[in-house]
Amino acid sequence: MIKSWFQIFINHSVKNKTFTLLTIVGLAIGITGVIFSTLYWQSEKSYDQWNSEKEHVYEVLSVLPNGDTWGYSQSPLAKNIKVKTSKLKDYCYYLPFYLNDNIVVNSKNFYVNQVLVAQTNFFDFFPFEFTKGSKEAFKNNKNAIALEEKEAVLLFGKQNPINQTVIMNGEKLRVMGVYVSQKPSSVQPKYVISIDMNGFSEDNNAWGDYNYCLLLKLNQPTDVTEIEQVAENVLTTNKLIPAAKDQGVTLEQFTKENGKFTVKLQSLSNARLSKNVTGFLEGKGNRLFLQINVGLSVLILALSIINYINLSTAQAMRRAKEVGVKKVFGASKKNIIAQFVFETSLITLLALFFALCITELCLPYYNALIDKALQIHLAHYWLYLILIFVVVVVCAGFFPALYIANFKEINVLKGNFARSKNGIWLRNGMLILQFSIATFFIVSGFIVTKQVNHLANKDLGFNAEQIISVKYGGYANNKFNSYTSFKNDLLKIKGVTNVNISTANIGSGSGSTSSFSLPNSTFSTQAHNIAFDFGYLNMFKIELKEGRDLTNAIASDTIENVLINQRVVKDLGGNVPLGTSFTWNGQKMKVVGIVNNFNLTSPQEEIPPMLFMHVKTVDWMTSNINNVLIKINPEHTKETLAAIETFWKKKVDANTPFEYDFVDKKFARSYETYTKQQKMFRILNIVVLTIALFGLFALASFTIERRFKEIAIRKVLGAQTSTLIKLLTKQYIYMAIAGFFIALFPSYLLMQQWLNNFNYRITIDPFTYVFSFLILVCLTLLVVLLKAYTATQINLLRFIKYE
Repeated sequence: MIKSWFQIFINHSVKNKTFTLLTIVGLAIGITGVIFSTLYWQSEKSYDQWNSEKEHVYEVLSVLPNGDTWGYSQSPLAKNIKVKTSKLKDYCYYLPFYLNDNIVVNSKNFYVNQVLVAQTNFFDFFPFEFTKGSKEAFKNNKNAIALEEKEAVLLFGKQNPINQTVIMNGEKLRVMGVYVSQKPSSVQPKYVISIDMNGFSEDNNAWGDYNYCLLLKLNQPTDVTEIEQVAENVLTTNKLIPAAKDQGVTLEQFTKENGKFTVKLQSLSNARLSKNVTGFLEGKGNRLFLQINVGLSVLILALSIINYINLSTAQAMRRAKEVGVKKVFGASKKNIIAQFVFETSLITLLALFFALCITELCLPYYNALIDKALQIHLAHYWLYLILIFVVVVVCAGFFPALYIANFKEINVLKGNFARSKNGIWLRNGMLILQFSIATFFIVSGFIVTKQVNHLANKDLGFNAEQIISVKYGGYANNKFNSYTSFKNDLLKIKGVTNVNISTANIGSGSGSTSSFSLPNSTFSTQAHNIAFDFGYLNMFKIELKEGRDLTNAIASDTIENVLINQRVVKDLGGNVPLGTSFTWNGQKMKVVGIVNNFNLTSPQEEIPPMLFMHVKTVDWMTSNINNVLIKINPEHTKETLAAIETFWKKKVDANTPFEYDFVDKKFARSYETYTKQQKMFRILNIVVLTIALFGLFALASFTIERRFKEIAIRKVLGAQTSTLIKLLTKQYIYMAIAGFFIALFPSYLLMQQWLNNFNYRITIDPFTYVFSFLILVCLTLLVVLLKAYTATQINLLRFIKYE
């Protein structure tokens, strides 16, 4: 029986090549989309699942009074929590960024990256497997360093690195462990050194400084609420009560005006795809992008299945007599259903094979789109393939099979099925659904493109054209003095027009924030601290709203004078007169200028409060300088960059690779995710419209071919070609209109939700839908008119010679 079914399938496929090809290609494209999205989903979900401590480890998120949530904490927080409760088993601080630095091994210099600076109990929270040494040895030695296995081979070759001495940033470190870090982890360093070497202290009163990431290990996951409450009490005691006392108001009055400082604990087990911000150094997964990816791939697969059902039910007319004959000779409905499901299974297997081929060919491009290195391993993926196969066969196979098996043998043997309206209603309904899905993609593509263009063209408040940012490592204890020694020499290079430094990176923000308030005021703000050299604002064409810029002509501009931006003024009640003095981290500061707001982090994020000062105003700010900013003339850019690199290697740092980036391009990467979404929608629009139009062409071809005799008779009776074309095409225009209106509300609702992720967003205007409708109708007309015109040119005698 199976052999007979297989032979019938081959004969039918050969006889109807176009139908077979369209169904296989359509399903293959739909399955490819699902394979891509499941690979992405599988990769994101695998983060930290290897970690045996994942259910007990929590990241501390600081919730500010204005509702902002940060992945950073104050250094005295954890110690004070532990004193108040026995539910906290342990804690670990680490710097919120990886270091890139030089490391000297046996007089050889290596430039390394992903150096984690953490407390020495880090491996109790991320228990990577040690192949040499141990986490205990690392924990008990403040001058220890642990190496990832591949890095140990890079530095020491085949030698045993344990107890070997290396030099990093002038400090002698002893290798106490080599670990393996192959599985995805939220913190995945190549080197780990002690945070105590960087002047870290828990015994201070720095409650306004959020400079560290903090992990807590709880005795039980059920203790989360209690720990959060204890943390809030600690912050109230050490931060809010002193602040209220300084302002001469009660705690209730202060919190009523400013709100409370609280914390939120984020479990490591689901941190990767959490909606919360994160301080984990591998970043967080793009939850929205993943959801969009999965959702769109399911839509495309649904479109492919609908296309298959539509074409299958249309083709059923050609096989109606085959079914009638089989029923006359005793075939049961179950037997007929089984045969057609078998044929669907063969088509799905072929589609699955082609989908795997497409996946293998397109995976590098998909990886570039989502910034991943996904691979498909059939040994690990076969369960997903079986699930995809079953879903497609059930959805695409059983419905057409059941539909065909219900043919009445007497009617179909008389040839009456063609006059039945059931098949017509089914196909029309499916085609309308296809038009709805196509409309959703067209509308969404327009909106995503307009929003990304809005971000790209938004007035950012600064001009970063032709400014490069050069990585400035080394000289950790004397960076500013070193900078001043080579600044003038840099300016002598032909093509260099300006040189400056800053502790902030436009596009990613500042590595330091502090809270402060004005005297006799209940308002406070948590501002990004930005230290720079004189001329920074002029270099970026950042304008002042009031007051003056900092200048080397006034001595106090390197002692106490600062600038604030308009957001700080707003946070502090809307009125900060020039000359206002306040206390910042125990140091007196005075406002001499107010800077216009500009985007520091990303154009889709709200402009944060910012405090500007000269880098010499606060001693420790010099250690936060990681980049030198150089503005170059647009003419002879290549030659100027080459000259800067030569100078840098000779005069500044011969041991560190010369790395630079154009600031405007770096800033553009801050909204790169949405640019990628725009590209994805463009690709998917093409895919969806191709599937939909293929289905429309095949269905229109089949439907119009069945009306050739009617067309011939109408032409004999004098019908004009234009009249016949209108007759043949109007039903498809009506269906396109119906599909468009069905998609209106879902597309508007979903795209509004997507736009809500942006602080600066477009509004959805009616023209978007008008253009989408015109595109849908034009494409429909293009396909149907082509087939309709061909139908009007048929040989009349061929179809009416027997009438």
